[in-house]
Amino acid sequence: MRNIGLIVSYDGTGYQGFQTQPGGNTIQNKLEEAIYLLSGESVRLIGSGRTDAGVHARGQVVNFHTSSSIPAERWERALNARLPDDIVVQSAFPAPLEFHSRRWAVRKTYRYSINCNRNPDLFRRHYQFHHHTPLNFEAMRSGLGHLLGEHDFSSFTSPQSTKPSHIRTIIDAKLVVEDNAEAFPEKPVLQAWDTKQYPGRQRGIVHLYITGNGFLYNMVRIITGTLIQVGEGKRSPDDMGIILAAKDRSKAGPTAVPHGLTLWEVEYEPFN
Repeated sequence: MRNIGLIVSYDGTGYQGFQTQPGGNTIQNKLEEAIYLLSGESVRLIGSGRTDAGVHARGQVVNFHTSSSIPAERWERALNARLPDDIVVQSAFPAPLEFHSRRWAVRKTYRYSINCNRNPDLFRRHYQFHHHTPLNFEAMRSGLGHLLGEHDFSSFTSPQSTKPSHIRTIIDAKLVVEDNAEAFPEKPVLQAWDTKQYPGRQRGIVHLYITGNGFLYNMVRIITGTLIQVGEGKRSPDDMGIILAAKDRSKAGPTAVPHGLTLWEVEYEPFN
């Protein structure tokens, strides 16, 4: 018996999320089907985390146990030949028998992308939330600072959460503005009429990166929805700390739409 790990990327647009569902239209279902077609084994795949319907992954880590003699390095190409085009195995690796992709993870990074330009990007519309008015990026950055460290994130999780504890540690949180100057040199990020109508706000594409030791159900999307309200001027940056301390979901903003969210990276301590 061997334990095989996979690093997987996927476009979650057409799927009901990662975790297996009765209808079979999930990332886990498609991966297990491909493994069966390749090895003849019905395996139970373990994922580093669950992503909701419409959410994407750049570096989802999964593992499964197999009796197959197929070398680890051959699983990548062989599975890709049997998977839909919107799911790609980036690499395969042999792992210790006790390796568990979720329990062994020490930190995860999610990215949420927001397009504040006047028009949506036709070619990236499935991966960005289009916010039709500018946002105050500096205010959003200031608000993020209140989330760093270990806190009870009850205000930023769904009431449907079944976790016994809502205490998590945010290791890093940053807002990165995408540089469009090279692609669109003739278009300034902030136009004159925007400056007057929306003082202090900017147009452009921004990516919110949040790294933590673990995340609760809808946590990143609720944080994003609340931060967008800070960017709109509906809340102050300091409100993020007040909401956090309240431990009350009703105090936070809306849950941001799923398609702007990507599971970016999962990290582990080194192992042989």
